[in-house]
Amino acid sequence: MNKAQLVEAIADKVGGRQQAAEAVDAVLDAIVRAVVGGDRVSVTGFGSFEKVDRPARYARNPQTGERVRVKKTSVPRFRAGQGFKDLVSGSKKLPRGGEVSVKKAPKGSLSGGASTRTAVKKAAAKKVAAKKVAAKKVAAKKTTAAKKTTAKKTTAKKTTAKKATAKKATPAKKATAKKAAAKKTAPAKKATAKKAPAKKATARKTTAKRAAARKK
Repeated sequence: MNKAQLVEAIADKVGGRQQAAEAVDAVLDAIVRAVVGGDRVSVTGFGSFEKVDRPARYARNPQTGERVRVKKTSVPRFRAGQGFKDLVSGSKKLPRGGEVSVKKAPKGSLSGGASTRTAVKKAAAKKVAAKKVAAKKVAAKKTTAAKKTTAKKTTAKKTTAKKATAKKATPAKKATAKKAAAKKTAPAKKATAKKAPAKKATARKTTAKRAAARKK
């Protein structure tokens, strides 16, 4: 059974897969943090987790048989509780349905004490903070998208208004230009018309003078 299968196995008991995954993560995180800090985590009927220091020693390479020196190190160790051992050995039988009948853990059975509780609280606080950050990012994305949409709509409205104004202004300008041209042309025609009679009168006078000279 891997972690995903473990989550699926307890999902129905804790109200869903998400809650089960969070519960498993919280338990494992608390155990790891307590053991790394040097605390011993003991669960009655199940077992205990602790950190064990191994001194520097000599060992043999299993492939070559060569004697090598191993540095001092620390390793985690799990010791199964008596109830767990009895179930595995077969001296006690597993129930067909429901939970395994191990002794209920009394208060303070986790030997990690305050440090373990602190580790659990820190893990829960980190998850809450991560959720808040994710929510803020989603809200920021939505706000940015809304602003962009509003800006696009505003720009489109301004462009449409400018085009409409330009369309209205163009016919008005053309009409004004036509009127101005008509005004300029009308006086010019009148002036030409006035000049024409004056030329005719001058021509008549000249003809009369010539006729009078001939008679003399």
